[in-house]
Amino acid sequence: MDAKDNQRLCRRTPLRRHWVKLADCAEPSRLARRHVRDALEGLALPERVDDAVLVTSELVGNALRHTAGGPDCMCVEVYRDVAVLRVHDAERDVSEVQAGCAKVSPDELPDSGLGLQIVGELACRWSVRPTAIGKEVVVVLALDANVLPE
Repeated sequence: MDAKDNQRLCRRTPLRRHWVKLADCAEPSRLARRHVRDALEGLALPERVDDAVLVTSELVGNALRHTAGGPDCMCVEVYRDVAVLRVHDAERDVSEVQAGCAKVSPDELPDSGLGLQIVGELACRWSVRPTAIGKEVVVVLALDANVLPE
């Protein structure tokens, strides 16, 4: 997602916005998945809700596995046609996440580390950016099954 896409989304008012603190939570993945389901209830097709929950699991799981403090918080913004997931953690290094976004052929698939490949397949677009206190992974998901990513 480039800066212009982000600015366009910021100018729109979401139908719903859910924010949840994940730091110091015993089961952050479960809490995050529940919030995504609640946020999308009645606004997306069931298969797109399942896709959003899977993406959420991958993002929160990556923050748990690859950062010292795990995920800090998550925000879900639901618009008429897309949902935007934002998972934040305190690690400032975005290079590891960016390296995970490279496409690989089925012959090159590793035994683990496929989470970002799954995110890339299900999302319209996604990005990682540094913030004042860490980094944020932002994923845009279409809510309509007819608008799946290319």
